[in-house]
Amino acid sequence: MDADTADTADTADSADPAALRIDVDRLLRRLDALGEIGQVIGPRGERGCARLALTDADRDGRDLVVGWMRDLGLAVSIDAIGNVVGVRAGDDPALAPVMVGSHIDTVRTGGRFDGNLGVLGGLEVVETLITHGVATRRPVAVAFFTDEEGARFQPDMLGSLVYVGGLALEDALDVRAADDGARLGDELARIGYAGPTPCPTAAAPHAYVELHIEQGPVLEDAGVTIGVVTGVQGISWTELTITGQSAHAGTTPMRLRRDPGYVAAELTAGVRAIARQMGGSQVATVGRMEFTPNLVNVVPSSVTMTVDLRNTDEHLLQQAEHRFDTSCRRLADDEGVTIERRTLARFEPVEFDARMIDLVETTATRLGLSTMRMPSGAGHDAQMLARICPTSMIFVPSVNGLSHNLAELTEATDLQAGTDVLLQVVLQLANDG
Repeated sequence: MDADTADTADTADSADPAALRIDVDRLLRRLDALGEIGQVIGPRGERGCARLALTDADRDGRDLVVGWMRDLGLAVSIDAIGNVVGVRAGDDPALAPVMVGSHIDTVRTGGRFDGNLGVLGGLEVVETLITHGVATRRPVAVAFFTDEEGARFQPDMLGSLVYVGGLALEDALDVRAADDGARLGDELARIGYAGPTPCPTAAAPHAYVELHIEQGPVLEDAGVTIGVVTGVQGISWTELTITGQSAHAGTTPMRLRRDPGYVAAELTAGVRAIARQMGGSQVATVGRMEFTPNLVNVVPSSVTMTVDLRNTDEHLLQQAEHRFDTSCRRLADDEGVTIERRTLARFEPVEFDARMIDLVETTATRLGLSTMRMPSGAGHDAQMLARICPTSMIFVPSVNGLSHNLAELTEATDLQAGTDVLLQVVLQLANDG
């Protein structure tokens, strides 16, 4: 739809807003088109994406989505950290907008739905309103935020964190890429997305709603269509550099070694033990480990590794961090190595607005969809927006619980259901007083 078509559609007779449903085929076409940018084909024909933040592929994806926004007649702004917001005007321009959105950057082995669904589902909501000539009292904004994944620049949710004032713009622009050391501000300018709009935002949205795939197996296992997200668990990311003594693997007795590889292995098993012993919602992951010199017959001189700890309870997350810290100290002493620690990200658990949670739940129930309340195990831009406005999330099932995986998939019927809920929630919020 181009801008002229959008203007014409806005003058059409309005449909019954409560009966509106999105066009899932149109949504799928957009998801497929965006998914072709940075496309990765897996060994079994899986079609995933590698569209890391501020790469050429990210630029091309941004250009495509911004083009769709402009085709729909949205007023597009780009801020100083590269966040993009497209706004459809409401009847009262003095009112704050209802914002929906997510991100379009991916991890290196990403899928076609993570983040993309929230952004393109938002565009589908707007196009549905335009097509049926449905006006709203408040503006409706569709946003995508820079570097949500944190796969290239840390911390994750970087763009939305700057947007809400949680990280200084100057500090964010100076962040260096984990892969090649590139400066974030330089990369932002290189791809043409260092925008003129001030950041952090000057005015908070009226509300923020994010549609997202679950990225886990809970909904599918329970046979439930809509996850009513109650909040996001706390996240603690740490990078360790363990330094010992490089030595010959055959001639150095075990008792005389200072082996950082052994310490890394003990810490990997140890964080799993912490999660198992604590139980509940505690999870722990070692996701990256790099040995130097990385040779089969050499005791390594150093190991760099990451540890990801998460819990829905801040007190328990701190307890897990304390146990991990104790393990680091003990192993460093026992093996005669040094361990340097760097915090990559640290966010406390977030609880979403009770009214917004209820609104998602009652809307889905009215549409005849099964629901369950659940926390999010993954981080999302919504947890940042919750600092400045009432916020909620809508989850739809992930087939086999897979995400950050080339085989990531959500069925069309679930895409339809989740985006219909998003549409109806937006309609209610956008007509608030």
